[in-house]
Amino acid sequence: MCVSKKYHSHILWIGLALLPITASELFAQAATPVATNVQPFVERQELAGAVMLVANKEKVLTVETVGWADIAAKKPMQAETIFWIASQSKPITAAALMLLVDDGKVSLDDPVEKYLPEFHGLMFVAEKDDNHKLLEKPTHPPTVRNILSHTSGIPFKSALELPTLDVLPLSVRVRSYAMTPLLFNPDVRYEYSNAGINTAARIIEVVAKMPFEKFLDERLCQPLGMKDTTFWPTAEQDARIAKAYKAGPKNKGLEETKIDQLHYPLTDKTERFPMPAGGLFATANDLARFYQMLLNGGELGGKRILSEAAVKELTKRQTPATLQQSYGLGFSAGGNSFGHGGAYSTNTTADTDRGLILVWLVQHANFPGEGNKSQDAFRNAAYAAFPAAKK
Repeated sequence: MCVSKKYHSHILWIGLALLPITASELFAQAATPVATNVQPFVERQELAGAVMLVANKEKVLTVETVGWADIAAKKPMQAETIFWIASQSKPITAAALMLLVDDGKVSLDDPVEKYLPEFHGLMFVAEKDDNHKLLEKPTHPPTVRNILSHTSGIPFKSALELPTLDVLPLSVRVRSYAMTPLLFNPDVRYEYSNAGINTAARIIEVVAKMPFEKFLDERLCQPLGMKDTTFWPTAEQDARIAKAYKAGPKNKGLEETKIDQLHYPLTDKTERFPMPAGGLFATANDLARFYQMLLNGGELGGKRILSEAAVKELTKRQTPATLQQSYGLGFSAGGNSFGHGGAYSTNTTADTDRGLILVWLVQHANFPGEGNKSQDAFRNAAYAAFPAAKK
């Protein structure tokens, strides 16, 4: 296998351990055009770099990289590069809560106030203008299902979550949500809400009687082998985090930037707190293992993590048919796929018709030129390279 040096691209083939990759398979796979299809965006300075992974439920089919994790330092992207996955954290948090549903300790249709009494008596804004705000009692209080499907009426965040989303303990943030009126009567609208997912994580803390990050690590990340998934990168992990970029002046070229939702330094455990709705860092390999478990109905490597019923609840449409948005529990879900994107342009999608998982990891606040088409270039190349994965 060889790759032209002019592309600064890297192809790594990893069998994620359920089925081995033979030498003949390795040679055949090396011809895939995934990296070469995305490389032109790097050459035009519309994309700093990317890690691209394609898997089925049994193994990773390819991990390919293009471009730079750090342009100034000429540090190339690697399969082990770590990314802030932002809202890709939401499905992971939702899956963690479903562990307690499987345990019989939480019910999706229970009101949130059953677990968090501070939510008792919450009202919604029935009407408002510049001079008044009218609050009314909701038809029913927000349920656990509501907060996981963005139909609770809880706003995106509270007024306390400034200047970044990770500077207050989870318990404090969630109490501030309970002091904020609902935007609408539960179930009548869809309103994307970090606060709702954070509230689900707080339920985990109260029911499991342990910090959310400890529960997540012990019950989900460790059993799945998600060794780099964390809210607080270690010094070694911090060195592997891809730099973030935005479009340069006049929408040309790239400028390094910081993640505006997080407090720096990212390794600081004294002033940074877990942000379950969007604070996780991870690698492509970690995300692949999580989605493989889901495609296997809750199992990975012969180890059951979630029940099949829990996986179905997570990945089916939960939003009412009267609403345009199709969302599951922590997942964008509908038709033949489920997955989630992240604020700095990351995305993971499981295509159930093809049986494929596509992991797209970049670190871009925005793209210059036609850089926003780079993910489509990856997806199209991946589908072309692995047509045998179709059912």
